[in-house]
Amino acid sequence: MDIQSAKLELVRQILELESSEIVNKLFQTLSHEKKDFWLDLSEAQKKEVELGLRQIEEGKTEDWDDFLKKVS
Repeated sequence: MDIQSAKLELVRQILELESSEIVNKLFQTLSHEKKDFWLDLSEAQKKEVELGLRQIEEGKTEDWDDFLKKVS
């Protein structure tokens, strides 16, 4: 089944639903898909991500194999 057919079938099934609980769960799932993960991060986590990005921009990276040798 291609994506368009699948979406049409999903819409058909949603329209036939009688359970508000299932409709609410579907709505929450679809709303969560569009949500930006950044908004769920703590300030400490955001700072860590920003630090990592700065390190990448500054060329402060390490080869994965070299890293594994150091930690093992």
